[in-house]
Amino acid sequence: MLDVTVIEDAEAAAVSLDPIRARLLAELAAGPASAAMLAGKVGLPRQKVNYHLKTLERHGLVELAGERRKGNVTERMMRATAASYVISPQALAAVQPDPDRFRDQLSARWLLALGARLVRDVGSLLTGAAKARQRLATYALDGEVTFASAADRAAFIEELTAGVSALIRKYHDGDAEAGRPHRIVVAVHPTLRPEAVAQTETEAEAATRAEPEAVTGTGPEAVEAPAGPETTH
Repeated sequence: MLDVTVIEDAEAAAVSLDPIRARLLAELAAGPASAAMLAGKVGLPRQKVNYHLKTLERHGLVELAGERRKGNVTERMMRATAASYVISPQALAAVQPDPDRFRDQLSARWLLALGARLVRDVGSLLTGAAKARQRLATYALDGEVTFASAADRAAFIEELTAGVSALIRKYHDGDAEAGRPHRIVVAVHPTLRPEAVAQTETEAEAATRAEPEAVTGTGPEAVEAPAGPETTH
C-alpha cells in the first residue's frame, strides 16, 4: 500500500468523494476486510457494501488482498491502494487553477494556484515514474518560524528571496545539453492551529454520518527564478 497517491481521473475523484465510499476507503486503509466485515462497521447491508467496493475497485482505489473461506462462502478480502488520497486539479482540467494567468506574490489565491500546480505536476510525474519503475527525485523542506513582529516577517521574506534567487542564479545553466529543468516553489503562510484542523475533521465526519444509507449510483517544468516567495496576509 502506498502512503499517498494522486487521483487524476474525474470519475475516480467523484467516486472517492462519495461519503460512504470515503468511509470504506478509510476502513480499508486500516487493513484488509470483506464486504461482510465492513457492513457491520458502516451500518449497511453486505450487498450495498459489495456494490460500493466493486465501484472503488473499478477505479483503482481498492484492490484484492486475498480470499478466505467462511463456511461455504469464499470472501474477497479488499484493501485500499493507498493510506490517503489527493485529488489532482487534473480531475477538473477545464477549470483547474493556472498560476500563469496572474502573478501576485502577496496573494493567498495565487499561492493556492501554485499549490494546485504542484499537486498536478508531481502527481503526473509519480504516475510516469511508477510505470517506468523508477524513483522520482524530489526534495521538500517544511518548517515553522514565529515572527515577533510584521517587520521581522518582512525582513525574513527579503533575506529568503535574496538567498533563493542567488542560488538559482548560481546553479541554473540554460545551456547545459544534458541538463534537466526543475521547478522551485517557496511559500510562506500562517500556521493553521491543530484545534482548527480537528474541528474541520469533526465536521466532515459528522457530514458523512448524516448521509442517507442508499446506493449511489511531464517531466519537471523549467526553472523559474521567483522575484520572491509567495506569502499570505
